Amino acid sequence: MDDIFVARVMSTSVRTVAPDTLVEDAANTMLDNGIGSVVVVDDENQLEGILTTTDFVRIVAERQPKDRTPVSEYMSTGVVTASAQDSIRDAADVIVEHDFHHIPVVDEDEGVIGMVTTTDLAGYVSRVQSPSPE
Repeated sequence: MDDIFVARVMSTSVRTVAPDTLVEDAANTMLDNGIGSVVVVDDENQLEGILTTTDFVRIVAERQPKDRTPVSEYMSTGVVTASAQDSIRDAADVIVEHDFHHIPVVDEDEGVIGMVTTTDLAGYVSRVQSPSPE
């Protein structure tokens, strides 16, 4: 797995929102697309943060007015990322170490270019591993 790169397993259909997107709109984007996070980017597609289903637990618990609260108030910043050239072993180590379910894949010039998830990694392992004996 050391010679397989993140670019091979990452999802490229990443849903992004602006920092001033309302949390209700971000939640609808996540529900409509069956995803567990949206990546928060600036006008140049550069990573600002990430908003996950875990963040919505906090939003509901704090009972803020959901229709007027921007995602920037709840998003995680200082986001741990991967590059397309990282090995999937390194990405998997980061996911396990931090107990993440997904990490954005970024390019220095293009900004956010994908997302690698535990589902992506499990799917890859499932495809390359020999079937279990019956």
